[in-house]
Order: sequence, then structure tokens, then C-alpha cells
Amino acid sequence: MVYCFVVGERKKIRNKPQSDGRELPPTLNMDEIVRCPRCLSPLQALSNSRPQCTNSQCAFATEGFLTVAGQPILIDFEQSIFSPAAFMDGQGSVIPRNLQGTSRTRFRRFINGYNRTARAKTVEFIDRLSVSGTRPRILVIGGGTLGSGADTLYQSNAIELIGIDVYASPHTRLVADGHHLPFRDESFDGVWIQAVLEHVLDPQAVVNEIFRVLRLGGLVYGDTPFMQQVHERAYDFTRFTLSGHRWLFRRFEQIDAGAVGGAGTATVWSVRYLLRAFGIGDNAAKFLTLPLFWLRLLDSLTKTRPNADAASGVYFFGIKSQRTLTPKEMIQYYEGQLG
Repeated sequence: MVYCFVVGERKKIRNKPQSDGRELPPTLNMDEIVRCPRCLSPLQALSNSRPQCTNSQCAFATEGFLTVAGQPILIDFEQSIFSPAAFMDGQGSVIPRNLQGTSRTRFRRFINGYNRTARAKTVEFIDRLSVSGTRPRILVIGGGTLGSGADTLYQSNAIELIGIDVYASPHTRLVADGHHLPFRDESFDGVWIQAVLEHVLDPQAVVNEIFRVLRLGGLVYGDTPFMQQVHERAYDFTRFTLSGHRWLFRRFEQIDAGAVGGAGTATVWSVRYLLRAFGIGDNAAKFLTLPLFWLRLLDSLTKTRPNADAASGVYFFGIKSQRTLTPKEMIQYYEGQLG
């Protein structure tokens, strides 16, 4: 059974079981928060459940939106790197995806290491949002495949989770482009964006959209590669230092920030890609670098600032605020990284 998405009606819809047979949390009334990605007007559905924009001046009032695997594709293709033709295979992923958490996925995580930072932040993320006593609504951008360490988000019944990605999966509610989020202003209590910002053409535009859809005081967690090679072919664009990442989230008050994997992890990746540069296949290169696994263990022993200067990735955990970081504060920010 696939997700059923009907805008304009209020129906109780069964959730699609995940690969482990567990049911997702109850579906909220998506029509309350979903908007047209072009003009941000509310949507309505045709009899075939193909959503349309309610703004008669908008092109999507007549065209409506495509669907894939029972999920609406709320992408404004005129402003996106993607095209409608990419979704004709029934899924829409431009790169082959492993969505079911098979042994191949587990092996990849063994090779790359487990993101313990994300694991810890999911717990803090949920705890901070649950203090109000209400069930917080969380948006996961890039949620088509479960991020390393993010399992707790999908296991918790204390939150209302909405996953989106540029392809449909059992973990998404709809297909969308992060540059133009199809949601009304201030509709989420938290946003989780893990290993995504390197794959978008305009990271600042995506972070601005996160700011828009978050309520004041809402939380954001984002982690992004720094010292990592290209891993999404043509859909891989940007890297960030810890300071550059902080500037990206300058409209947010920082709770915490730091390295996700340090110089040890980055070294293992570099050796792997060095082997690939000499024509050794990716799988063989991964196998040959297995004896270097111990280098990843050094990440936790290095000091904060030198570790961040050579980190494989960085993270930011913060709160939507009314204050914006100034350019002159950025030098102090770097010097303030202890170690």
C-alpha cells in the first residue's frame, strides 16, 4: 500500500509500513500546511488526487502536479535542476538508491563509520521540542534514505515526522525541491537536514526556506561534508568549513556546532579516492582501505579547532532567532573554537 495524499479532503489514511514492518506515526492533515512551491497558495486535488494550485493566476492551477508512487511531486520544474522526465520510472531518482536498509547499506555504514554526533543530536532534538507537552512537527529534508544516526527520529512516537526528498521512498510523504519548500510559513517546530546541502545548487536559498517554514524558536540540525570527495556524481556541488557552515546558518542562534568525523575519517576517504583515481573500482577501493579503519578512531582524540580544520564533515544545531550574525563576528567565531 502506498501513501495516499489528498489535498482539500480530510481523511484518515493508513500509513505505509517501513521495511521492518513498523507503522509510521499517524498522518496529519497535510492540506493544512502544504502549499504551491511557486506561489505558496493552498492546493486542491482533482478526482484523480492530482493536486492543483488554488491561485487562478498560477500555472499549476490548470496543470496540477505529477504524482509518483502515490506521492505528489511538488516541484516547480521551471526553477529546478530536475525535469518531469526524471520521474517517469515510477520513483524519480536520478541515481540508483538502496531504500530498504539491506546488507549493502549496513556494509557501507561499516566502511564509512556511524554518525554518533547525529545519534546524540536526535535525542536532544526530540527532548528540546517535547518540553511544551505538544507533539512537535518535524520536517526531514533529504529523508528518502535514513541518515546515519537519525534512526531515533523515525522510531519516536513523540513527534510528527514529515520526510521529503527529490525522489519517492517509503520514508517520504511527498517529493519536493528544498530550494522551494511547498509548505506555509512557520509550519514546523524542527527541521532536520543531513548530508543534503552539498547536493543543492544554492545552499543559502535552502537555508532561507528552512528559516521561513520554521516557527520562531524552532530547531534546525544540519550536517554537511567538508573534506569529502564527490559522491553524488553530477548532483554534488558544495563543501563547508565549520565557519562557512555557521555563516550559512547566520540567522539562527547556535546551540552547538562542530566536526562530524575528523581528519582520520577524511584520510581514509582520500586514500580510497586515490585508489579510484588509478582505475581501481569503488568496491575494490573500499575493501583495500578496510585495514585503515583505525584512523577513524583518532577523530575523537584530536582537539576541537584542529579537528574541525580537517574534518570530514561539520554540523550546526541551532534555534530560529530574530538576530542575524554579523560579518565581523565570524573571525571571533573561529578563534572561539577551543583547542
